[in-house]
Amino acid sequence: CPGKPNVAVFDTTFGMGMDEKSYLYAIPHEYYEKYGIRRYGFHGTSHKFVSAEAIRFGGLDPETAKVIVCHLGNGASVSASIGGKCVDTSMGLTPLEGLIMGTRSGDVDPAVLQFIMNKEGLDINQMLDILNKKSGVYGMTNGISSDFRDIENAKADGNHLAEVALDAFIYRVTKYIGAYAAAMNGVDAIIFTAGVGENSASQRLDIASGLEFMGVKMDAEANNVRGKEAVISAADSKVKVLLIPTNEELMIAMDTASIVKG
Repeated sequence: CPGKPNVAVFDTTFGMGMDEKSYLYAIPHEYYEKYGIRRYGFHGTSHKFVSAEAIRFGGLDPETAKVIVCHLGNGASVSASIGGKCVDTSMGLTPLEGLIMGTRSGDVDPAVLQFIMNKEGLDINQMLDILNKKSGVYGMTNGISSDFRDIENAKADGNHLAEVALDAFIYRVTKYIGAYAAAMNGVDAIIFTAGVGENSASQRLDIASGLEFMGVKMDAEANNVRGKEAVISAADSKVKVLLIPTNEELMIAMDTASIVKG
């Protein structure tokens, strides 16, 4: 509309808060200088909203709260922030880096690409299409599904590949949480959000069970909840575990209002 301000809210904005040690790749620096090749992170609007809401809902110190957000869905990422400022996030230059996802591979040895391309006669664009659209739990299960609900059902029916895919997903999430707790020298709260994070009580429990060394204790009854704000850790847990539904539209609206008001 003529005379109305136009605002663009980028999904990578949250990740721009990272320090160089977090966002630079260990490749020749000239590629960063020439092309801006660095880790940007995605799901930033979600991570920004959920980390701030966790501080409010969890009664944490808004200046010093160490928060890990697990945005788990068909696309999945983990972020670490202190006082709402991003310290690290699992996606990189593209959303392909990090966790195992519905159809995305997440972290993989780059030499795997060369090996498969040479064996199968693929070019790099075909290879990246495989990593983005035919990998993740979909690829690990030989194409059962990219939907975690279908994978859980297949596991319940005794499908070994489905069981391994879910175990691998949970293992990868747990490793990232542990790494980010180390990166921040502690963590006050771990938050689950997005489709899987908000709805799968069993996966939240499985992930948390690998974090007992950090003093995480879950309340199984409190964890039996879907899609609403809740404290799902036990009262004596050293780290708060929260379920916070994401609201990217509200975050975009709030950012827009803030920018327009100046």
